Amino acid sequence: MAIPRILEPEVMDTIEDARDYDLMDHSHVNRLFVADLLAAGPLEGDVLDLGTGTALIPIELCGQCEDCRVMATDAAGSMLDLARYNIEVRSLTGRIQLALVDAKQLPYRDGQFAVVMSNSIVHHIPEPLAVLREAVRVTAPGGRLFFRDLFRPESRDALQGLVEQYAGGESAHGREMFAASLQAALTVDEVQQLVGKLGFSLDTVRATSDRHWTWSACKLV
Repeated sequence: MAIPRILEPEVMDTIEDARDYDLMDHSHVNRLFVADLLAAGPLEGDVLDLGTGTALIPIELCGQCEDCRVMATDAAGSMLDLARYNIEVRSLTGRIQLALVDAKQLPYRDGQFAVVMSNSIVHHIPEPLAVLREAVRVTAPGGRLFFRDLFRPESRDALQGLVEQYAGGESAHGREMFAASLQAALTVDEVQQLVGKLGFSLDTVRATSDRHWTWSACKLV
């Protein structure tokens, strides 16, 4: 039995949140996310990133896949301000476009994107089914959905152990943000039940590390 879920703010939209998030070392996790995405199948067509934060994953993706184009979205203007800087200094403004968007109500047409990806948006959403449903809607038939996020630990001791192991070298605010994210995360079973409601097999969601689940699925129709 996992610890109770305690929600954190849906939108991290302070300058401090954006700055400290951008300063945290996400490099290994981001490289692994992109490598796993590319290993899941060919990437052909435009990519939508939900909850892009400061656009570190789209930047990593463009580094590993020279032909991709990404629509990188977030609901936090402060995150996108730093994302814009990160993109400009890497000369990727022609390949990564930014948009201030609520992932629960996407302004894109049905089937617009070949790939919809997201890293760590689900734990921010009180009722994540709305985000997953919108992601499915804007994915093209035959396109890929690739979501990854934290899962909620079974005990507070386990939570604290993960914070010390993976954020022990970060600022106090960075450690607090990571702990809050773990507390707000869903369990693997909870995510499986959500994708099942959308018509996907439960086994498309699985634990892929000691703290992450991944949902990787193709939209058939």
